[in-house]
Amino acid sequence: MNIMLFHSTFGPRPAVGRAADRLREAGHEVWTPDLFGGRTFDAVEEAMAFQDEIGKDELLKRAVLAAAPYSERGLVYAGFSLGASIAQTLALGDDKARGLLLLHGTSDIAANASVDDLPVQLHVAEPDPFETDDWLSAWYLQMGRAGADVEIYRYAGAGHLYTDPGLPDYDAEAAEATWRVALGFLEGLQQAQPAAR
Repeated sequence: MNIMLFHSTFGPRPAVGRAADRLREAGHEVWTPDLFGGRTFDAVEEAMAFQDEIGKDELLKRAVLAAAPYSERGLVYAGFSLGASIAQTLALGDDKARGLLLLHGTSDIAANASVDDLPVQLHVAEPDPFETDDWLSAWYLQMGRAGADVEIYRYAGAGHLYTDPGLPDYDAEAAEATWRVALGFLEGLQQAQPAAR
């Protein structure tokens, strides 16, 4: 699969590169756009302040420009936290999107959003202060109404960004379980892909 993988509010940390390498080892082609101009963070307060300084519209513009050269190939959009939010927005607006893999995050859904059975997989901590039970229930229903085929996986006791070994949220067991399920999801998309003519 062709995967566009967006980093979190902590920026393009080494964990993003390691995730991309893991996906490549499984046979996928992966791009990891840098939306922060190389800036990375260890503290969430500094990271969110920088994100706010850039602004949501500018971040989305940078993401669209990064994905545009590859969208004709039929992308799987993926991302971590902030990156998941961006990936969701792009996938719901791209009629050639092949799938959506969300790690630690979701986003608002436009009332007129419409997709054709888009496969979506979400992995989040339980509980997660940024992805509450009420929010996820409403999000799931809205995604279904938009035409997405959604699976949600919750990881009890894990921190918000539990797949990054360099952050306090890291949970090795939850991270491995996430990647095992996510790789299976991507393999299923690969098998469902029409043969090239």
